[in-house]
Amino acid sequence: MTQHSRPLDVLILAAGQGTRMKSALPKVLHPVAGRSMVAWAVKAAQELGARQIVVVTGHGAEKVEAALQQPELVFARQQQQRGTGDAFLSGVAALKEQDGDILVLYGDTPLLRTETLRQLLADHASRESAMTVLTGQLPDATGYGRIVRGQNGDVERIVEQKDTNEQERAIGEFNSGVYVFDSQAPQLAKQIGNDNAAGEYYLTDILNIYHRLGAAVRAFKLEDTREVLGANDRVGLAQLDTIMRGWINEGHLKNGVTIPSPESVHIEDSVTIGRDVTIEAGVILRGQTQIADGVTVGAYSVICDSVLEESVVIKPHSVLEGAQVGAGADVGPFARLRAGSVLGAGVHIGNFVETKNAKLDAGVKAGHLAYLGDVTIGTETNVGAGTIIANFDGINKHQTNVGAGVFIGSNSTLIAPRVVGNAAFIAAGSAVHEDVPEGAMAVARGKQRLIEGWSKRYWSGMREKVAQKLPWLSGWLEKEQG
Repeated sequence: MTQHSRPLDVLILAAGQGTRMKSALPKVLHPVAGRSMVAWAVKAAQELGARQIVVVTGHGAEKVEAALQQPELVFARQQQQRGTGDAFLSGVAALKEQDGDILVLYGDTPLLRTETLRQLLADHASRESAMTVLTGQLPDATGYGRIVRGQNGDVERIVEQKDTNEQERAIGEFNSGVYVFDSQAPQLAKQIGNDNAAGEYYLTDILNIYHRLGAAVRAFKLEDTREVLGANDRVGLAQLDTIMRGWINEGHLKNGVTIPSPESVHIEDSVTIGRDVTIEAGVILRGQTQIADGVTVGAYSVICDSVLEESVVIKPHSVLEGAQVGAGADVGPFARLRAGSVLGAGVHIGNFVETKNAKLDAGVKAGHLAYLGDVTIGTETNVGAGTIIANFDGINKHQTNVGAGVFIGSNSTLIAPRVVGNAAFIAAGSAVHEDVPEGAMAVARGKQRLIEGWSKRYWSGMREKVAQKLPWLSGWLEKEQG
């Protein structure tokens, strides 16, 4: 029998409170590498092609369910946290069909790889097991339930730490809590009792019920025990994040990406990166960011939900949010591209330039200290230092359209809504409040006046302060009054 001949349903147990997180946010919603812990479990279930995915919620159920809202997910409430057995029964009650294998995952163990789960399911199916326990091996398994195997190698018992004797405490194989059950499990779990000090229903007790039926209970051992690490507090959460980031970065390194300081780089798993890309120290890449071949992302830049085409250069300390950057363009340092920024091929955005809802055609240059908001700018236009598109009237945003080949002088303000024609000039320091026709020059500034001798008269009134603080100017003043 193969894995694919059996339907697969997945239960994700995510009802715990997580008081040691010391947070108003439910434990399972705390993020690891940009995705909540429980969302990692959902992702794995989806990648396995599960027929039904049930998330069992409890503490903070409304927040968890709202955060995970997807058409293919079903939610089941565990009204009282009475143990894993009770959570399992809450979950299976939400299954429309109960004729397949059931994989049990947890909302606080985000490192479990999909490939490991595929191997677990294949082992379960190929050996026709009734129940398979995912286990790991540690030199010291203190704190974990121990796996006691029978003479044939099958799982005979799972002994919790508090119940172990000296011989059992020496066992290094531990129970991860991840299980695969056959279709009998929903009915068998109803036989689990709560005759224990805590009065809880433990899912591990189903093992004895399977044994009474003479069914095979087997173990599948993990190669990397880090995969089943959980997080109970912020320290554990940081450890999970470090491991996950390391795995993600390692994958990119193996695929032809240069990351000189991978320990300082944060790349979410949703980001795609081409070959011969260089990611410098301190970079953060988030969301649906797509990076093409030959791109360089400078140190300490943050890029979210953006598209960088081939050979783009992002210089250090730049921030991109929902932007698209054309091939061969360069951005920064210290630039910010906000949502709706679309840069054509070869565009140059320099230091301390901010764009928002701005479409810049090929070859546009904005080298320094500019704000370009709600604007389209035609090819090869030059935007001088200090240029501002004044797009907001206090209530509404207005659009400005600048043609191709325009020269905008430094320190100019275009008061939207404006239209500037092709090949127009705007003189430096202008406040443009009327449209500029094609090929025209706009000069919108006050006439310069010269008042001779004004400086000498001004400074003479502060002669003592000038002498103390401005020695060169004091000497000039003495010479002028000679």
